[in-house]
This record gives sequence, C-alpha cells and structure tokens, in this order.
Amino acid sequence: MAGRVEGKVAFITGAARGQGRSHAIRLAQEGADIIAVDLNEAIPGTGTPGASDADLAETVAAVEALDRRIVATKADVRDYAGIKAAVDAGVAELGRLDIVSANAGIASLPHLTHELDEEVWQTMIDINLTGVWHTAKATIPHLIEGGRGGALVLTSSAAGLKAYANIAHYVSAKHGVVGLMKTLAVELAPHRIRVNSLHPTQVDTPMIQNQATYELFTGNAEATKEDFEPISQSLNALPIPWVDPVDVSNALLWLASDEARYVTGVPLPIDAGTVLK
Repeated sequence: MAGRVEGKVAFITGAARGQGRSHAIRLAQEGADIIAVDLNEAIPGTGTPGASDADLAETVAAVEALDRRIVATKADVRDYAGIKAAVDAGVAELGRLDIVSANAGIASLPHLTHELDEEVWQTMIDINLTGVWHTAKATIPHLIEGGRGGALVLTSSAAGLKAYANIAHYVSAKHGVVGLMKTLAVELAPHRIRVNSLHPTQVDTPMIQNQATYELFTGNAEATKEDFEPISQSLNALPIPWVDPVDVSNALLWLASDEARYVTGVPLPIDAGTVLK
C-alpha cells in the first residue's frame, strides 16, 4: 500500500534532532524524500545545547535506512540567501517540492519583559519568526511553480495561543507565526497550497530535557528529569508531562497528506490540553 505522502518531497528546517528529525523520519516512512537543514550550532542564552554535524548525519542515516532520498545542508534560518540556496539545490536534485515544515526554533532562559536584553529579544524574533518567514519565502515559489498545490506547516507553540510570564520574546514570536500562517493561507489558497500551524505543549526533546530547564523549574541546580516531570505534568490537562516528538510528527503528516486536503488556516494544538489551563 502506498504511503500517505508517497512520491512527494518535503523541506524541513531544524532537522538535525528533536522534532525536526522525527518529522523527517515520519514523512520518509510514508514515502516522502527529504530536504533537510539545520544550523548545527548552539545559540547563546537559550540554555539548550546546540545540535551538531553528527546529529544531522544521524538524521540522514535514519532517512536513508527507510530507502528514501535526503539532501542535507548546514544552514541558518536567519540567513535568507543560505536557506534559499539549500531549497533550490534540494529541489534541483530531488525534482520537486510539495511539503514544507518550518520547524527550526529556539527556547530561552526567562526574563521579565522590561529587563530583556536587546540582543536576546532580537535573536528570538530573528529565528522563531523571521526564520519562519524566510523558510516560506524560499519555498513558496517552488510550490507555486509545481502546480500541484502543497502544504506549508509552521511550527508555533502552545505559547502561540496563550500567554506565559517571563518569555515575552518567545510568546511574541510564536503568536506572530499564527498571524503569518493565516495571511499565507489566504494568499496561497488560489494555488491550492494549504498553510497551517502546529502548537505543541512541552515536547520530549533536548529543548526541555537539559540541566538549565531542570534548574529553572525546580530551583535546584542538581535537579534531574525525574524531578522536573511532575512540574511539567502540572502544566497539562491530561496527566502526562510532555508529548513525544512523533505525536507532533503525526499531526504534521496529517496536515501534509490528502486526508487534510481542505484544511487550511488552522492552528492545531498537540498540547495535552495545556491551552485550557
């Protein structure tokens, strides 16, 4: 039986690990070839260890093990020319583009809004909002030129649907993604290109599973994942501490497939009910 995205090509940012790697694997399992990019460097001030060239190579190996093709490049979503070059090269090699996952993003250490450093604010906006726009800007011409429609899925957050104290820059960027998604959905509808956004709660990836996060939520510099778990669970309505990357990937797969052929302009929570709390 053919896969749900058989014969299609997907472009994924932030593909070296975490949700991005999960997206690449899940789409490949359902028949897609992949164009993958990641920065493969740490971003100061996030508290999250950076991905590496080895991480991106692991994504490549996982996709190739599924007998799918993958073109992987080191690129920074803040650099439009670099992202465009990666997209253009991938499409030239794989022959088409059908699915876009604007997934790359960063977290941040907490700051009161009036105490946010200018550079910390700007880095967040540059990656989590402008980087999404760069991804759309670089890929939309290929989707239109293909003449087959397509699916553009922007990764936002539960913080794109509700407020959280002490991360105004993150909340602002993720709310901005929703506005961008809705505008693109209107603009691209005549081309049968659907645009939607994903809104996860905390996801079991290195973005939250690190010592800085454990200390932040517990106040204990020696806290462990087990110490963090009940606190994280308290944020969700369902009795779970976080969702798995594949839960977000399954939502992406559905939005990218013909099963969602008339779904556009939708902010889709994969949030265990956190936006209700």
